[in-house]
Amino acid sequence: MTYVIHGATGAQGSPVAAALVAAGKSVIALTRNADTVVDGARTVAVDASSLDALTAVYREAEGVFVHLPMASEENRQTYARTIVAAVRAARPARVVFSTSGAPLIPGSTDAVATLAGGLADSGVAHAVITPTLFLENLLMPYVIDTVREQGVLPYPIRADFPVSWASHLDIADAAVALLDHPDLTGTVSVGQYPAVTGPDLAEAFGAHFGKTVAFKPISPEEMGASVAPVIGDGPAADVTNLYKAMSALPHRSITPENSAQKLLGITPRTTKQWLTDIGL
Repeated sequence: MTYVIHGATGAQGSPVAAALVAAGKSVIALTRNADTVVDGARTVAVDASSLDALTAVYREAEGVFVHLPMASEENRQTYARTIVAAVRAARPARVVFSTSGAPLIPGSTDAVATLAGGLADSGVAHAVITPTLFLENLLMPYVIDTVREQGVLPYPIRADFPVSWASHLDIADAAVALLDHPDLTGTVSVGQYPAVTGPDLAEAFGAHFGKTVAFKPISPEEMGASVAPVIGDGPAADVTNLYKAMSALPHRSITPENSAQKLLGITPRTTKQWLTDIGL
């Protein structure tokens, strides 16, 4: 059985590919660069806007793990439509899609909704993983350097804003389980439950580093400016807008009913566990 992993060298795809390889599965690692090597996998360079290329590689697949890359909304829409068309043409046995933290909003026409809706109409067995915020966001230089140098954890959420944080490792755990359980369909929420606040995060960082760490709410604009040198002005503007929209919400907590804890028997890592697991 062969599993196709989108973005197999990236933050989300890499741990999925590694887990499948470790389990002895045949893995096709999709990348943008033909010279990239993914240990234990066959690397295939594919343009996600090429219907023919995706269809050909999906035809070999027992399962496909997909998420949309960070790009302009126009490009993401192109990728979403192409992926759906390739799934319909190739009919892989199973597709697992991670929304990468983007909310699935009823009536939305964004790329995430296009892909999720297209999979729902494809007739192919699928599941959608819906994380909220990634713990890896806290590794951005502006955040982790401030923790280390000043004992302050800055982030653009209110101090009383609960979030069901998840790590890319948690997404990989859920994805691998879902690829192996075609009977499980619909959305699966992945994240800590009960949700935790900014001061809870700071406490976990303090316990890990053995010092006092305080949480500091910052503005979405401050966060956008801090990540622009790393991800570019366009994506940074998207980050700013995301956190502006989030500031109007009461929380970003998952619900137990469709959680990985209930549906898959998988408990996402605590913040302190995650810090240990990544060897920080």
